[in-house]
Amino acid sequence: MTLHGPRFDVAAVVLDIEGTTSATGFVVDVLYPYSRARFAELLGERAAEPAVARAITQVRELTGEPDADAAAVEKTLNAWLDDDRKATPLKTLQGIVWSEGFARGDLVSHFYDDVVPALRAWHTAGLGLYVYSSGSVPAQRAWFTHSPEGDLTRLVSGLYDTENAGPKQEPASYRRIAEATGTAPDRLLFLSDRPGELDAAREAGWHTVGIRRPGEPYYEQGVGDHAQAGTFDEITVSRSTT
Repeated sequence: MTLHGPRFDVAAVVLDIEGTTSATGFVVDVLYPYSRARFAELLGERAAEPAVARAITQVRELTGEPDADAAAVEKTLNAWLDDDRKATPLKTLQGIVWSEGFARGDLVSHFYDDVVPALRAWHTAGLGLYVYSSGSVPAQRAWFTHSPEGDLTRLVSGLYDTENAGPKQEPASYRRIAEATGTAPDRLLFLSDRPGELDAAREAGWHTVGIRRPGEPYYEQGVGDHAQAGTFDEITVSRSTT
């Protein structure tokens, strides 16, 4: 364990997923193709389901095409996938497909080796653990339920996405999470690999650490003037009783 890494006395840690707890490559190379192959069936056969219908409406609103049929909606979703766009309806539909894939055993999530031991240690120490990801809440729940080390959801107290919290690069989203968790902003620590997200969290009064893992998309860019760590075990987090 690194003795000179960042140290924090906080009440809770909020986790990004891609590039932070887990490899972006797994999401892009495994999960994206899995959802792409199943969008047509989802849109064609299950368009009346409330969550699917709401997402289709949102796609039409975002594209300004109120009469877009299933094929046009699928084309838009695939274009957003190609651009890695964090659009809420895309994430909703991916979440539906992925949740079912995890439940069937088609998919098992990925975590970096240093992550789960740290989460267990922080949970044991009395720290609250939350997730804030652009992936939908159902996708997050499936991710933590179907990990290589079994169900990890007992470690996590709450899940937040762009629908129930807001865009990840807006300070208001972090203020909503602080209010929802009942935690003072200066008692929250956010871990992410994306500088824009770290900036927004800090503007909302949170502590931040940029996670820099070789091979991840934002590694070369760095995390600006935020504290940084290469692995979770370089970060010392405690919760004082005073």
